[in-house]
Amino acid sequence: MERESRGFDPDTPNVARLYDYFLGGKDHFPADREAAERILRVAPEVRAAARANRAFLTRAVRHLAGTGVRQFLDIGTGLPRRENVHQIAGDGSQVVYADVDPVVMVHARALLAGQGGTTVVRGDLRKPHEILDDPEVARAIDFGRPVGVLLVAVMHFVAESERPQEIIATLREAMAPGSYLVMSHGTSDARAAAVATTTDVYRRASAPLTLRRRTRIMELFDGFELLDPGLVWLPEWHPEQADTVDFTDGPESSLILCGVGRKD
Repeated sequence: MERESRGFDPDTPNVARLYDYFLGGKDHFPADREAAERILRVAPEVRAAARANRAFLTRAVRHLAGTGVRQFLDIGTGLPRRENVHQIAGDGSQVVYADVDPVVMVHARALLAGQGGTTVVRGDLRKPHEILDDPEVARAIDFGRPVGVLLVAVMHFVAESERPQEIIATLREAMAPGSYLVMSHGTSDARAAAVATTTDVYRRASAPLTLRRRTRIMELFDGFELLDPGLVWLPEWHPEQADTVDFTDGPESSLILCGVGRKD
């Protein structure tokens, strides 16, 4: 996300297609597979981390739906999967999927738009006002009522020079009391070899990584009250038994910190 997308480019590794590869999907090209395998040779735990990230999203959306939240804004949604936010949230939910990546938009508009209260818009996280002011978003989301804003594995594609805290503050100001921020974020507090190789590979991909320390990620939750258990590794956030299977050596091998914050 640091530079404007150049459109469809099968020769440059694409972050959405890399994620799809790690999850065992089929929407990727040789350049994506080569880049992904370079990471996996040094950091095989990335596959499990991708699954854990998706599982966190599922648990968090179910949790919010259980509190009565019926509308969700998913920014940086990535390529559609077998179970997407509107399916997790259930009947009667309104879900807006926003992404700036043209690869994602083609798939999302074909597979998600119009399904059970879903809306798909092109939206750049670095320009949150444009997302909030989009007429399609305004039709789908009533910001006078609680909303779940999902920033799942996307903020680490925002550089410090792009003012990540101001981006989240803009979203927070638009959210009614009782709304939630769901965020997962890659951290430089993970294993050094995994951090170095992954960062190097993504530097050559469609969007470079900005991995942050735990203290900096905590700052991004300013203005929200973190739900228990706070900012934790992916398999530690309200885990089910299947969520811990890949992490018997320690939850830090999930490489990503996550949390859910409530706006009072």
